[in-house]
This record gives sequence, structure tokens and C-alpha cells, in this order.
Amino acid sequence: MPEYEITPQELAQLMERKDAGTGSPVLLDVREPGEYAIAHIEGSLLMPMGDVPGRAFQELDPEAHIVAICHHGVRSMNVTVWLRNQGFERTQSLRGGIDAWSVAVDPALARY
Repeated sequence: MPEYEITPQELAQLMERKDAGTGSPVLLDVREPGEYAIAHIEGSLLMPMGDVPGRAFQELDPEAHIVAICHHGVRSMNVTVWLRNQGFERTQSLRGGIDAWSVAVDPALARY
């Protein structure tokens, strides 16, 4: 079972290795639509935190590696804990959120 958090650098490396047969994780952005519009990681699925309980079982694979993303890592950690308690055992939270991602991996991404 993976740790509850993944660093931006670890996620970037994981995403780069997708061609090596590991597959890309599901990037689950749990922020609100307005935040997502400002900055997001390409290919991420927007599912605001309040929508997760109603949508998770219809839209997410419990076997998938899911990385939850928010602004600074608080909401995504809450979602990670909830999803793990529901059986989504490979879920992780992006440490520091989209803000840390924009600093460590993609400085062209807008910060707010």
C-alpha cells in the first residue's frame, strides 16, 4: 500500500514513466471549478471535494492509483483518507497541492 502522500517530484517521475508500462495515475482534482480554471495539471479529472462521495463509485476504479490534488494539500488529504476508507487503497494526496507542483515541476502554471 502506498504512502498517503506523494511529492510533486515523485508524481512527475511517475507520469514520465507511464510509457514503461506502469500506467499513469488518475489525477483527481478536488478543488472548485474556479480554482481549476486558474491552474490545473493537464489530464486531471475535476471532482470537487463535496462531490466525491456521490461520484467516486461511478467514476473511479477502486484498483487504480489515484492522486488527489487541491490547492495546498489539505482537502486532497481529507479526500485521500475518505477514499482509502471506502476501499480505494492506492489513493495518495499530492503534498503541497497544485501550489507545490507549480513551484517544483511546472513554473509556467499560474499560482494563486
